[in-house]
Amino acid sequence: MSIATVLLIVLCNMSSFRASKILISLFALELGASQFYIGIMIAMYSLLPALLAVYAGKLSDRLGVRLPMLGGSLGVALGLLLPWLWPGMPALYASAALIGASHMMYNVATQNLVGSLGGPGAHTRNFSNYALAMAIGSSLGPLAAGISIDFFGHAASYLHFAALPLVPALIMAGARNVGAGPRKKTEEEQAVLATSLLRNRVLRGTLIGGAVATTGQDLFQFYMPIYCHDAGLSASAIGAVLAMSGIAAFAVRIWLPAFVKRWGPDTVFTTSLYVSAASFLLVPLFTDAYMLAMVSLVLGLGMGCAQPVTLMLIFSRAPEGRSGEALGVRVTINQVTHIVIPIMFGTLGTVLGVAPVFMINSLILAGGGWLNRGRAAHLQKNE
Repeated sequence: MSIATVLLIVLCNMSSFRASKILISLFALELGASQFYIGIMIAMYSLLPALLAVYAGKLSDRLGVRLPMLGGSLGVALGLLLPWLWPGMPALYASAALIGASHMMYNVATQNLVGSLGGPGAHTRNFSNYALAMAIGSSLGPLAAGISIDFFGHAASYLHFAALPLVPALIMAGARNVGAGPRKKTEEEQAVLATSLLRNRVLRGTLIGGAVATTGQDLFQFYMPIYCHDAGLSASAIGAVLAMSGIAAFAVRIWLPAFVKRWGPDTVFTTSLYVSAASFLLVPLFTDAYMLAMVSLVLGLGMGCAQPVTLMLIFSRAPEGRSGEALGVRVTINQVTHIVIPIMFGTLGTVLGVAPVFMINSLILAGGGWLNRGRAAHLQKNE
């Protein structure tokens, strides 16, 4: 399978996944849900991935990526259909859980496939292109979702976006000779299996840093619609604000290989966390759509570097034959934080408002940057 086909799959699934996050937040607000219950919905996206991500990674290592990518795409489509079939709060909870689990299964396998295409020198280019497709989907999904809500309503919008994951499903159903398939491990690799991936200090630090970055991105995707809704913005305006983050991420990822080559992945990652932390502090200062779009743009420049860099580092630092498992561990750590933090922040937001959510998230990102800076200095000292 060519990298271009993989990127088309990523674009379709990422657009629908990001659209689902603005759909669920605004639909829940329309149904009268408080921030606490929206926080629980956010956590539902992460509950099953936290339990099953490592297994999904091992599955893609052992059985190949085709079936997980096919099943995951169909699961996302079904999850998007539920709120259209049964509009109401129970369907939103079920939709969040199913979309979260299905997207995790698809995403871990896709990342493993991207890392396997081409030789070692192609990893940076492939992951950068993968990140570009993710950024485009992160722009198109929220923007199209906001416009669709204004014109067709929340439930009908879910139906429209349920069609997108069917494109990847059809591609994978007819695919043959897909990369990243099963292979027998050497005796040396079998010996590595006896140790925990988390005992690898370098890999452990990268996994934790990636969790901090992903948490910031996800909380922005969920809580920015709530903040904009409270500010009186329309669904189309909210979608446009969120889309600016994806546009900025796309722009910065074009130059990402040059940044990594010039300053190294750890420096790029640390800087991205600091920029993102500063952006979160700016959000509560504005209620105007144009200013919030500018803040979203700056945030996209910071967060746009974080995910692809951590994927490069994890894939390169994982033991041979365990890249899928390492990516699964990454998802597990990410999802555990996604379960705890949204519920905690949802409770806090119900009492104090949305602004503290952005400020606390800023502190988390800045702390992650500080820790990663120390770890990078330690690595350079020992080299």
